[in-house]
Amino acid sequence: MTAQRLVVIGGDAAGMSAASRARRLKTPGELEITAFERGRFSSYSACGIPYWAGGEVDGPGALIARTPEEHRARGIDLRIRTEVTELDVAGQRVLARDLASGEERWHGYDHLVVATGARPVRPPLPGIDARGVHGVQTLDDGQALVDGLEHAPGRRAVIVGAGYIGVETAEALVRRGFGVTVVERAAQPMSTLDPDMGALVRDAMCGMGIEVVTGAEVTEVRTGAGGEVTAVVTDAAEYPADVVVLGLGVRPETTLARAAGLPVGESGGLLTDLAMRVRGHGNIWAGGDCVEVLDLVSGRTRHIALGTHANKHGQVIGSNVGGGYATFPGVVGTAVSKVCELEIGRTGLLEAQATEAGLRFVSATTESTSRAGYYPGARPMTVKMLAERRTGRLLGVQIVGGEGAAKRVDVAAVALTAGMTVEQLTALDLGYAPPFSPVWDPVLMAARRAAAAVAADAKG
Repeated sequence: MTAQRLVVIGGDAAGMSAASRARRLKTPGELEITAFERGRFSSYSACGIPYWAGGEVDGPGALIARTPEEHRARGIDLRIRTEVTELDVAGQRVLARDLASGEERWHGYDHLVVATGARPVRPPLPGIDARGVHGVQTLDDGQALVDGLEHAPGRRAVIVGAGYIGVETAEALVRRGFGVTVVERAAQPMSTLDPDMGALVRDAMCGMGIEVVTGAEVTEVRTGAGGEVTAVVTDAAEYPADVVVLGLGVRPETTLARAAGLPVGESGGLLTDLAMRVRGHGNIWAGGDCVEVLDLVSGRTRHIALGTHANKHGQVIGSNVGGGYATFPGVVGTAVSKVCELEIGRTGLLEAQATEAGLRFVSATTESTSRAGYYPGARPMTVKMLAERRTGRLLGVQIVGGEGAAKRVDVAAVALTAGMTVEQLTALDLGYAPPFSPVWDPVLMAARRAAAAVAADAKG
């Protein structure tokens, strides 16, 4: 019996989770697995890069879950520094180039996994490729940033973009003793929150000495005589910089897939069925940051780049390639982050997303504390909740506050997945003791106010 051939493009979360799961289900005699990774590392946590840059964790080794050597020892032929440059769907083969030698070779497959990840947004501005300008997407990027911080003469940093990576990196560089300016074109940092909640994040950033510039469009990265970055220029001002970090978000890396004619959605991510099989292609699978996923709240597909999803995608793909059965039903858009002592959590839809989806809603915001108000260490917490008009169906929750705020969003994520109403949410039997929560948990307080808003809207 001839072994089937599985080829994986991408050696990080989705790709290697798929390969590892398939290997557990099929022996090398049943399934040959070859994986290609253009970088130097495999199976790593890119989410840890800001904490490496800030000196809170060691890197890069501490951020690697499994090395290429460990994958090979488990029967997966992982080839690093090898880039797939062409995909021939009709011929069921990929063209791979060894980046060290330049040698190219075609490799046939019976099953193909596309796990090419995402690429950082890098606008075509003058000086954007100057020495000292860094993206934060791979461990190679992280190493370049850490090395650059060691040699920054003036210890001045500008972060372009105030999303998750931007605010986390800003905190990291403050910890390293840098003067930090964050430039964001939106009205508030953290566009993954509604502006009123983003304003709370801005206050916290300013409180730790970060200069936050909003409503500003970057027009140029200025460079010195040696080609090194010296400043970031906006439409209104100029900010000196020895280090620039781009935190403008990411886009699905689907260049290879597009060229091969594979289907992509509105945000540019590959479209798959529930089994993570690329639509219209029975033996091609895709997962991780290069795909779009079903939003269970809005019913639309979205691009959400998170390692949690990527690992689940890989498990689903590997199970199906290995002869089992698994599906990935979708997401509710849960994410957490922190800026110094401020924790940030969100799940479900923002106001703008709900409006775009054609949903009519009410919102409610409550102020509470992380523990009973009389208990030492209680911290302020703000919870915002969106509910559908008439039905009261929970649509989204945002939480900003002190210790204990971020992971409270998990309760809302479960409620969203279950399709609960805010009225049903008020009756949840959550744990209580003064060191952990007020008698009425902040999430339940917000649910009560949202339920009242739904009832008042129905009357009026």
